[in-house]
Amino acid sequence: MGRVDGLGYSPDERLMPYLELVGFTSTALIQTFDLRYELISALVERWRQETHTFHLSCGEYTVTLEDVALQLRLPIDGSAITGVSMIAQSTALCYSLLGVSPNNAESKFTSLRFSWLKANFENLSINATEQENVHSYSLGFAVLAILYRELCWTTKPNAIDIGGCFILL
Repeated sequence: MGRVDGLGYSPDERLMPYLELVGFTSTALIQTFDLRYELISALVERWRQETHTFHLSCGEYTVTLEDVALQLRLPIDGSAITGVSMIAQSTALCYSLLGVSPNNAESKFTSLRFSWLKANFENLSINATEQENVHSYSLGFAVLAILYRELCWTTKPNAIDIGGCFILL
């Protein structure tokens, strides 16, 4: 069994009203939880990407939007979060959105490392803007979609790592 640290720090107090507005407060405050590697491994072995279900001896099971809403208290209604699967100029896009971008050693550009995000954004700049429109999106759907995608990728023979919201498992 391992212990997983969440963000490893509390969000900047200026973010709390916005996290509350979009229903992300309880999730953002998850600091640590116990992770059973053998359980995750057993679930991955039983994952069927064709049906997005775990095939268990007692039947089939899957994580649902209702699970996300109940466990993480994330909104599941609203606009879908969509995007392209490949970004040609990921460094430029990252810089335009965040004002800084990681070098190649710090990111695969399929995701950003939490260590990089923490190092660059643990404390908000005094010039941080208040642009906010995420309340209209289904954050719960995005979390579930990422978990499903990671489970599907991890069933590949050459997979060495898994990401996603394990607390749902």
